[in-house]
Amino acid sequence: MSTSPVPVIYEGDDFNPDTCGSMQSKADSLQPSQSSEETVVLKKKVNLLRGISIIIGTIIGAGIFISPKGILQHTGTVPTALAMWTACGILSLFGALSYAELGTSIPKSGAHYTYILEAFGPLSAFVRVWVELIIIRPASTAVISLAFGQYVLHPLFMPCGVPEIAVKITTTIGITAIMYINSMSVSWSARLQICLTFFKLGAILIIIIPGMVLLFKGETHNFHQPSHQKEVSLSGLPLAFYSGMYAYAGWFYMNFVTEEVENPEKNIPRAICISMVVVTVCYILTNVAYFAVMSPEEILASDAVAVTFAERLMGKFSVAVPIFVALSCFGSMNGGVFSVARMFFVASREGHLPEILSMIHVRKHTPLPAVIVLYPLTVLMLFVSDLYSLLNFLSFARWLFIGLAVTGLIYLRHKRPDMHRPFKVPLFIPVFFALTCFFIVALSLYSDPINTGIGCAITLTGIPAYYLFVVWDNKPKWFRRLMDSVQFIFNPFGTLGFISKGIQYRRRDENLSRFR
Repeated sequence: MSTSPVPVIYEGDDFNPDTCGSMQSKADSLQPSQSSEETVVLKKKVNLLRGISIIIGTIIGAGIFISPKGILQHTGTVPTALAMWTACGILSLFGALSYAELGTSIPKSGAHYTYILEAFGPLSAFVRVWVELIIIRPASTAVISLAFGQYVLHPLFMPCGVPEIAVKITTTIGITAIMYINSMSVSWSARLQICLTFFKLGAILIIIIPGMVLLFKGETHNFHQPSHQKEVSLSGLPLAFYSGMYAYAGWFYMNFVTEEVENPEKNIPRAICISMVVVTVCYILTNVAYFAVMSPEEILASDAVAVTFAERLMGKFSVAVPIFVALSCFGSMNGGVFSVARMFFVASREGHLPEILSMIHVRKHTPLPAVIVLYPLTVLMLFVSDLYSLLNFLSFARWLFIGLAVTGLIYLRHKRPDMHRPFKVPLFIPVFFALTCFFIVALSLYSDPINTGIGCAITLTGIPAYYLFVVWDNKPKWFRRLMDSVQFIFNPFGTLGFISKGIQYRRRDENLSRFR
């Protein structure tokens, strides 16, 4: 592959050629330049604390405040629900440990996409990033954003319900703020994430402490009451699993930014292990606190379990709980956008997405186009379905490809036994995790065929899209003009004027861009 300098793509009359440099080859693109010319790269700004805040701050969002209802509904009894929370925590830890090995042995950003690309080749990797772009990430961001809108407005409308249109307008404002922050500064995003992580843990403690006090006083009768739902069936367990794993989702987010992590061989495993222990303990104690205060019927009847809990126990102070929960959701939105934008950036660098997504802001050092590409799809997703439909809709594709990525770890153990592995887990951990993911995904086709079928169909559209956009070289001129027009629409850096003139963008590797 050629390693000749790649020209700078720039706009504006204030361009200074002294700030322009040649790009390195793909293998060395993230290393400091040895030449006198400045190279624009994503800098290593994620230390251990910021890594922990990315993981904890992304995991603890709406899930713990919404999912107790979904898990209880599909398990039937309090002990079974608590067992499901524990099982999901252990399974998430297995997955996190597997990703710790992948992240240290394959030191590239992109997480699922990069690991599938490394193990199974470009087709599977493209399908993964394709489904992430058109369904998983917009739907996931919409789910947490709708929870943010619901909770932030709750104190203003008490005791009445919040109008749906008000929730969606507030949600849109929140999404816009997150996109702006992540476009402007990596440091702003990281500092905001650390601050919001402390707010999240504060919200969790506000629930745990009074619940534990009641439990120690002997309030245990709710733990023995059935939820009066239908008996537990095998077909209902995947939906309970989806609700629980959605609450734990986020343990893989540090792997999206591997190239920006300081000392990744040590900090990635440390951050993952510390974060998963903290989150699992917090989640189990939070659910115990819920059941110490509320009966199963009350939890199932509540649209906002944390708020109902606070109203029952804290009186006027309960107004503060929705604010804490809203900030928690905001942190998950920030962590998700910050991390997943790097997947689109890496996929564009590999030639699987339009070249504009591999450009970096020359002064702010942010992958700005890869961040804002999610904005229109996420806002559109707000108006197509309700919260729980979105949750089930995205779960099929998400866990299918996470299972495939961990299968890639097993495959690479056989294919590349001499690969450098600074952190290595026992083989039964990735095997058990991958088999569990595939079993649950397969069983979901029976228990929720409509949403799962839609997710499967959208996933399969990635195969013709790969051959159309990536493999097909001799595209007609009208098709190339159409793709250029699409890139122009998503390039407001001079046409819409919200970025000042004189901003230049550098692509990573022009030789790999075939998405035209």
